[in-house]
Amino acid sequence: MNHSAALEQFFDRFRHAWQSTHGQLPVTDRDEAGPAAVSEHELGQHWQAVPQQPLGAFSNLEPALELPVHPDLQAFYGHFYGGNLQFDADFGCGELLQPWNQDDFAFLQENLVGHALMKKRLKQPATWFVGVMEQSDAMVVMDNADGSLWLEVPGQEPHQKLADNLSELLGQIAPRVMMPEPAPLPPPRPGFWARLKAMLGDLTGRR
Repeated sequence: MNHSAALEQFFDRFRHAWQSTHGQLPVTDRDEAGPAAVSEHELGQHWQAVPQQPLGAFSNLEPALELPVHPDLQAFYGHFYGGNLQFDADFGCGELLQPWNQDDFAFLQENLVGHALMKKRLKQPATWFVGVMEQSDAMVVMDNADGSLWLEVPGQEPHQKLADNLSELLGQIAPRVMMPEPAPLPPPRPGFWARLKAMLGDLTGRR
């Protein structure tokens, strides 16, 4: 099975897990428009992964970084639009990242370039982040040399190998069904007298 097909299969498993648990499609807290958006939800939007048309490309990164990009990065980020994929695994709970729309894909590329430049500055082998862990600062990264997957703390070299390739990683992890947390309410606006007192305090130098 090629890696983009393995990713599509995990999207299907993720959707089925949500439908079995909540009787509905996955929910993301993203509120902007995107090809994967299906309907509104009180916590964001229901979504279902859709193919990118045309496929997302990373060839524009290579001249800027003077570095050939491993093709598995395109298989992971360049084939679908969708929400992030929460997972459970023997190595912990985490979230695989996915582009939500074309602007998000461009933003993702900018951050990947920044990560690659940091690795170059530190004289460390090139890696690409593909996910984040929940209980630590570690990221799930892809080794640009061979496409293997590792845990890596930003600024450090990879320290724990997870899988030889993307398909193997996707076969090891299980979908995690988790509703987005409600957005925090804005702090209450101070009442008129409190605001007046603060303004007078600024003018007189007293609080």
